[in-house]
Amino acid sequence: MDTFAPLLIVGFGDIARRAAPPLLASYRVTALVRDQDARARGDMPAIRVLQGDLDDPASLVPLAGFAERVVHLAPPPDHGRVDTRTRNLIEALSGGAMVAQGLHLPSRFVYISTTGVYGDCGGALIDETRPVNPHTDRARRRVDAEERLLVWGREHGVAVTILRVPGIYASDRLPIERVRKGTPVLVDPEDVYTNHIHADDLARIVCAALERGGAGEIYNATDDTDLKMGEWFDLIADRAGLQRPPRIARSMASNLISPALLSFMSESRRISNGKMKRDLGIVLQYPTVHAGLPDRIEW
Repeated sequence: MDTFAPLLIVGFGDIARRAAPPLLASYRVTALVRDQDARARGDMPAIRVLQGDLDDPASLVPLAGFAERVVHLAPPPDHGRVDTRTRNLIEALSGGAMVAQGLHLPSRFVYISTTGVYGDCGGALIDETRPVNPHTDRARRRVDAEERLLVWGREHGVAVTILRVPGIYASDRLPIERVRKGTPVLVDPEDVYTNHIHADDLARIVCAALERGGAGEIYNATDDTDLKMGEWFDLIADRAGLQRPPRIARSMASNLISPALLSFMSESRRISNGKMKRDLGIVLQYPTVHAGLPDRIEW
């Protein structure tokens, strides 16, 4: 790695902020932000801020030849089956004027996707060889981004690495309000397996993928937890000193749970992280949610 090579972070939210300190030790970091409000949130003066909107291709023109490496953490649009934001980003990075100007594409590109691309696996233990089978437009947009990026990487010699990420949690990003409201969960025989990663561990995985991720490779960025969704919410309730959520049969769920939430309760999978550990050299700081949750959750 070239010391202090230019790095562009697209989507400067919680995970980017957690990853920023180690990245600043090796890169000249620029954060792409959408508006002045995002610019004002910056509390890391060593990070340069560049304004641009992934929904506005004209605002992304300055990105051509801008960075040696890119970390793409921004979400897709909230509608449709196509991730137009990722398409706009890679079009800007490989703009037609680049060749004439002697500009270069990034050598490495890390994209944060979701394990939702696998769809419902019936609780089976799966790895990265499992074909994608998205059941929602939310997941289809992620599949579109993955496919576009992998093709772009092969065609232009960019080492694209994809991290498929499950539910991210930390002490300050927990579904406490849902537990407080007593939103039901499914009875155990009908419940689904759920997967998790602590935000600090994910930040470390992003840094590792930027250094050691293989070109065209996909890694499941998940921890070792093996539990169902109801058990997850029971654990949060216990550590927050709240009442455990009620259990209901799936036949009652559509009357009591929002369609958006119910979609997450309709997909069950257990995800192997062996490839991530082996290839990226990851040793999880919080191998399970039992280790990652505070003993006492404040709310």
